[in-house]
Amino acid sequence: MFKQRICLVALGILSATQAMADGQADAKGFVEDSSLKVLLRNAYINRDYKDGNPDKAEWGQGFIGTFSSGFTQGTVGVGVDAFGLYALRLDGGKGRSGAGGIDFFKQGDSGSAADDLAKAGAAVKFRFSNTVLTYGDQMPALPVLNYDNSRLLPESYTGTLITSKEIKGLELNAGHFTAESRKSAEGRDSGGLKSINVLGGSYQFTEQFKGALYASDVEDVLKKQYINLNYVFPLATDQSLTLDFNGYRTELDKSYAEKAKAGGEDNKIWSLAATYAMGPHSFTLAHQRSTGDSHLGYAYGGYQRGQNRVGDGGNTIYLANSYWSDFNAEDERSWQLGYGLDFGAFGVPGLTYNVAYVRGDNITTSTSTGGSEREIFNQFKYVVQSGPAKDLSVKVRSSVLRVSQKSSEYNVGGNELRVFVDYPINVF
Repeated sequence: MFKQRICLVALGILSATQAMADGQADAKGFVEDSSLKVLLRNAYINRDYKDGNPDKAEWGQGFIGTFSSGFTQGTVGVGVDAFGLYALRLDGGKGRSGAGGIDFFKQGDSGSAADDLAKAGAAVKFRFSNTVLTYGDQMPALPVLNYDNSRLLPESYTGTLITSKEIKGLELNAGHFTAESRKSAEGRDSGGLKSINVLGGSYQFTEQFKGALYASDVEDVLKKQYINLNYVFPLATDQSLTLDFNGYRTELDKSYAEKAKAGGEDNKIWSLAATYAMGPHSFTLAHQRSTGDSHLGYAYGGYQRGQNRVGDGGNTIYLANSYWSDFNAEDERSWQLGYGLDFGAFGVPGLTYNVAYVRGDNITTSTSTGGSEREIFNQFKYVVQSGPAKDLSVKVRSSVLRVSQKSSEYNVGGNELRVFVDYPINVF
């Protein structure tokens, strides 16, 4: 049924009457428009857990190579995308690796993490007008299926994705994926995903206002819907107020809810963030609220084999109050105060700083009610602006998370430190 829907969507896209300029007509050629990029990533995460939980830390060097060809000329253009990934473990052996939230290198049966890992993938793509159909190994970035690239190596998925931009301001997406490659393990199907269907799109109504609607169906796990509304109010030459609303509704399959001991099947979670920008300064006030009867709260990401997780990507959480904690427990209400500073205005271009304080309460678990948590987040990031190391970035991030005893079933407090050094190289 879903494949039939994809075909109907594709036919509707290709017959759109208010089409933009024909993108395929401008094809430069398979080789002429190709690119090869390599990202060198050195990443370290340390989590000093509280309440007697053992500390976890991992450190590794990653190499992420991506090739993207141009499209052949003609009515239907054909191209290829490919990637190769390699990671070398520098630290985080037996006893220190294995934290689900770090997951640089998957632990083996012995309890030790792998010394290294390597994998590769490729996809073929077809373009007609401004519509592209891609089949194979991909890294989708959609609100209901978003691969995780916030660790050492990224996740990837195998399947089909249609992306259309035939009408100005409108992007439509429809996809069917049948395998998930875990970021910390080799193999194309190491995540345990049966299948996931995605459908939706985004539209730029005006220069200031845009919105999005998406839905997904993870086989034997859950159905999910997403909405976004974003409006920017220009106030002066260097001032603006941005309102950003994001919301998810999920419904667990009954058998999955029973297996995961979720207590219920439904969850609704939304966030509304107001950001006032004034020159190099930004001030954010956000509220986030979770409701429903599922003890899992808002469920996303993770891997299914033995973990009662979802499999729709580790970044599938387009919500304001998501830092170390996601503040996504059952019945949780959270507030955020945030501040950002761009040091470019003070003679240090490329340097930025962000700080946020988030407090959540009213947390419900299977054994308690009225729990709370709070987090202080800090991040410095510097991007080299010129010279041989141009575009090299250094990001240092820390979080102090404290969780009440009533919420211990939902989350674990501690101190976290992340250091990421990324150096992108454009080979051609």
